[in-house]
Amino acid sequence: MIWNEPIECASRSEIEAIQSERLVETVKRVYHNVPSYRKKMQEKGLVPDDIKSVADLSKLPFTVKKDLRDNYPFGLFACPMSEIVRLHASSGTTGKPTVVGYTRKDLNTWAEVVSRALSMAGVRKSDFVQVAYGYGLFTGGLGIHYGTENLGASVIPISGGNTHKQIQLMQDFGSTVLACTPSYALYLAEVMEEMNVKPQDLKLRIGIFGAEPWSENMRKEIERKLGIKAIDIFGLSEVIGPGVACECEYQEGLHINEDHFIPEIVDPVTLEPLPRGSVGELVFTTVTKEGIPLIRYRTRDLTRLNYEKCQCGRTLVRMEKCTGRSDDMLIIRGVNVFPSQIESVLFEMAETAPHYLLIVEREGTLDTLTLMVEVQEQFFSDEVKKLQDLRKKITAKIHSVLGVSVDVRLVEPKTIERTAGKAQRVIDKRKI
Repeated sequence: MIWNEPIECASRSEIEAIQSERLVETVKRVYHNVPSYRKKMQEKGLVPDDIKSVADLSKLPFTVKKDLRDNYPFGLFACPMSEIVRLHASSGTTGKPTVVGYTRKDLNTWAEVVSRALSMAGVRKSDFVQVAYGYGLFTGGLGIHYGTENLGASVIPISGGNTHKQIQLMQDFGSTVLACTPSYALYLAEVMEEMNVKPQDLKLRIGIFGAEPWSENMRKEIERKLGIKAIDIFGLSEVIGPGVACECEYQEGLHINEDHFIPEIVDPVTLEPLPRGSVGELVFTTVTKEGIPLIRYRTRDLTRLNYEKCQCGRTLVRMEKCTGRSDDMLIIRGVNVFPSQIESVLFEMAETAPHYLLIVEREGTLDTLTLMVEVQEQFFSDEVKKLQDLRKKITAKIHSVLGVSVDVRLVEPKTIERTAGKAQRVIDKRKI
């Protein structure tokens, strides 16, 4: 099912005409209503009339997360607070949180793009959607909630955590769709096994997973353990929340709702736009948001765009699964390392569980990388030699893939902390 066929199957020229019209209006709006944007444009010698179409996008200044924090809480809002009906914010783990505001129209837009995303994933009006993303200031829970209601499906708003209750409700309510982080989905599968609940005992058929990077191998593991189709959804609270992009049932890239969010791929170092098909940093310009429109927002996510028509019939541009983030990238003795690369190696090994922690430290002038990884129960042994052999095997495999030495430490099952939200994969002690 395609939720909004005229848009989702529009021609490239039709999409660009919509984008151009909306971009021109958005630029005027932020120039006249947001002092920070007006100042940035004036510094570049720009006035709104200089932006006539989407072809002029690269003339505009970038926005970064620091801009949201510097203008905390409401300095980037483009309308009076009397028109703001909802506030969300990031967790603020590094400094001030980033705050976003929604007008009534923004909430309707959000429900629309999430309904499109859910339809892409194969969700229907007859489905029961168990929303195990966190509710509150985090956009995940409420974003999926209102999109599901708008679609006409039934919402089970359980929020994150309370894992045994989650599984009980899956059984009692007949949940057919699970929405949560991929790491929490694996934890649910682990607890199901402890409770002797088998996938065939449930009616689950689709998982909508996002809020953290996850590999193809992790997808296969989730699909195997839960007996579902695992769909990747993408969003940022700064841009709107979940619903910016989502995979369809063919799982060949995430369709971006580009009539609302114009994507670009730029070189993360030079910030110059890259040719089509290049891997680079994803940048978004919002062209329908009233509360807090963003111009050329640097997401730090690394991906590439595919403009070919999808098998599902949609013509919306697709982004590949993000390979990592330009600011999450670890540089270990001159080697670029993404946690997702290490995750892929671990998922290829039957002996390890999908739970790991990377610890980066500095000894003198030398960076060191330690990997704590759980061993599957059937492979955990009191025999020192068996564990030493496994440790050597993992170390050699990571070195061959990444070209960097890692101190591998094998730990017992269920040693690494589980969470219902985003999994913490990296502890960088160099900054402490």
